Amino acid sequence: MPAKIRLARHGRKGHAFYHIVVADSRAPRDGRYVERLGSYNPNTNPATITLDFDKALSWLTKGAQPTETTRSILKKEGVLLKKHLLKGVEKGAFDIETAEQKFEDWKSKNESKLKNLKIKISKDSKDKEKIRIEAENKKNEKRILEIAEAKAKREKQKQAAKEEVIEENQETENITEPETENEA
Repeated sequence: MPAKIRLARHGRKGHAFYHIVVADSRAPRDGRYVERLGSYNPNTNPATITLDFDKALSWLTKGAQPTETTRSILKKEGVLLKKHLLKGVEKGAFDIETAEQKFEDWKSKNESKLKNLKIKISKDSKDKEKIRIEAENKKNEKRILEIAEAKAKREKQKQAAKEEVIEENQETENITEPETENEA
C-alpha cells in the first residue's frame, strides 16, 4: 500500500480547514484514511498548524510520501529536518546529541521568527484600527459641525420668521388703531 501524507478538506464553503492524514494513495481525498496526524487552518493569520510530531516522523521514516502542501507544513514544523538529522546519525556523520542540539537551535530560531511575526501582525492590526478610529472621529467631528451649522441656520430662520410676524402684527395694529380712533 503506497501511503501518502496529505490534506483532507473539512469546513464550509469558502472557509475550509484541513486534517493532515496518512492515507492510501488510491483512496479519495476526503475518504478513508489510516491515521490522522493533525490539522491545518489557513484561515487564521499566521496559519494554525497542530501536528503530532512523533507520528509524522514515524510515518516519514516508514516511507510515506507527503504531498507538496503537506511537505511545506512538515518543513515548517521541522519534521523533515529531524528526519534528515536522524538519517545523518544513521550514516555516522554525527552523533545523536549533535543532531538534537542542531534541531533545538533550529526550533528556537523558528519559534522566535513565529513570535515576531505574530507581534508584527498584532501591531499592524492595532495601527490599522487606530487609523480607522481617527478617520471615523474626523468624520464625526465634521458631521457635528455640519449639524451645528444647520441648527444655527434654522434658528436664524426661525428668529427672522418671528421678527417678521412681530412686524406684521405691529403693522396691523398700527392700521387698526387709526380706524378705531376715527370711529370714536
